[in-house]
Amino acid sequence: MPGQLSHTKQTMMMSTTQRVLLAIAATVLVASTTLAAEAQRGSFAEFDARAGAGARLNVVFFGASLTWGANASDPVETSYRAVMRDRFEQEYPAAHFRFRDAAIGGPDSQLGVFRLDRDVLAHKPDLVFVDFTANDDINSADPETLASYESILRRLAGADIPVVQVAFPFKWDIETAKLPKMKRLVAHRALADTYGNGWGDAVTRICREVDAGRLTREKLWVTDGAHPHDPGYREFAADAWDGYQAAVKSRLAPRVPPQPLHGATYMAQRRVRLADLPALPEGWSKGRPNLTAVNHDWLMSRWLDDLIVARNRKPDEPGTPGKEAQPVQPLRLKVEATAILLFGESTADSCRFRVLVDGVAVTGKGGQEKGADWFKGNRWKTGNGFLLWEVARSLDPSVPHLLEIEPVFDSGKAQELKLESICVAGGKAPIPPPARSLNRPMAVRSRPARKANSFQATPFSPPSSLRHLPRQGYEGQEGFDRQAGPVTGSFNGLHPKSNFLAI
Repeated sequence: MPGQLSHTKQTMMMSTTQRVLLAIAATVLVASTTLAAEAQRGSFAEFDARAGAGARLNVVFFGASLTWGANASDPVETSYRAVMRDRFEQEYPAAHFRFRDAAIGGPDSQLGVFRLDRDVLAHKPDLVFVDFTANDDINSADPETLASYESILRRLAGADIPVVQVAFPFKWDIETAKLPKMKRLVAHRALADTYGNGWGDAVTRICREVDAGRLTREKLWVTDGAHPHDPGYREFAADAWDGYQAAVKSRLAPRVPPQPLHGATYMAQRRVRLADLPALPEGWSKGRPNLTAVNHDWLMSRWLDDLIVARNRKPDEPGTPGKEAQPVQPLRLKVEATAILLFGESTADSCRFRVLVDGVAVTGKGGQEKGADWFKGNRWKTGNGFLLWEVARSLDPSVPHLLEIEPVFDSGKAQELKLESICVAGGKAPIPPPARSLNRPMAVRSRPARKANSFQATPFSPPSSLRHLPRQGYEGQEGFDRQAGPVTGSFNGLHPKSNFLAI
């Protein structure tokens, strides 16, 4: 009996202790929830409070190869993203995080503008880390990419999403004497102050650590000068984390200035998915990106939902290119915009292609050999990856421009050209369908264009919070174009409709 009474007493004491602990936990939860409610919507303080209260939160890492983690021993575990994941989970053990990788190695913020809807906003982020300082060229003050970078920040701020801008260096940037000449670094810091963003500057701090002898460039970059190894990514993460914590401490919150600092070109933008066109010229068909790539961050099935393909061989029964040649007509569209980019997939079988604007072949661009009027379709030799070329900038957006994309095949082998979208920005940024029959020979360029109806991108006007929009409402998702309006066109004599496709 005495032993039984003792056991009963212990059980009662344990029950009392459990009740006390549950009451304390409930008090902490209520207090954290109250703090989150009191914090400004979209602020770092709100994110911090919600994370402390155990909320479900989405964190997106948006950028290029330094965000992906090229040359990390295991990008899933040792990239800066992975180190940040571990820090967040340690800091907020009750939170339920979902971390999203939105990094394609190579491209800069110009493409980032057109990826924002599909690869960032579609995940309903509660916090976004934005890279691109290195890929936009840290020493340059190119107004085009300053405008594209700011467009990303402006749209995120307009959606009440807190942002930490991170500035990561290449090996050759680590020299303190170079810091005052890094125009992009200075400009990006100014944008962080303007938009109420956090700022994680690995460039400046690593320069100082190297000067003090606490770090060496050789230990951080062991394979190439662009991409660090694991120790370098840990340093990047340290600065990203410091930038986040400083933003929480300062209770920063997104704000949108009345006017952009670097121009409004990318405030009007549109990623026109070519597979949504109602008809395609001869030799083109709808397709899908490959499921293999040179690098995982170049696996285009991650970044493209569909595409169109021009092939110089008729497909055989299984659908692969056969031996019989087939004619391929150029893709012709009319564009009212300032800047034009082409985005798609490069494969080992990709052909060269020519781009004409108002009947004149584009020359002198990246991706073109000196004196050549064609672009490389096969960028990565024997493997698959992204295809991205800027084909025009500084166009007059007040008048329509005829854009022609002409595959240049090697007749001795089966080749293809895979395009996902035409990305346009500036002015109204519309793309009307083709101005004349796609079967008309290319030599007839001086004939007047037929009147055509248009696709149109309108300037971005954010709703109160993009995070609460249904996922299918985002560009690149099923149903997006049906919500916006029907795609219209006049291909090969098809009767045109008068509707507009607008963002």
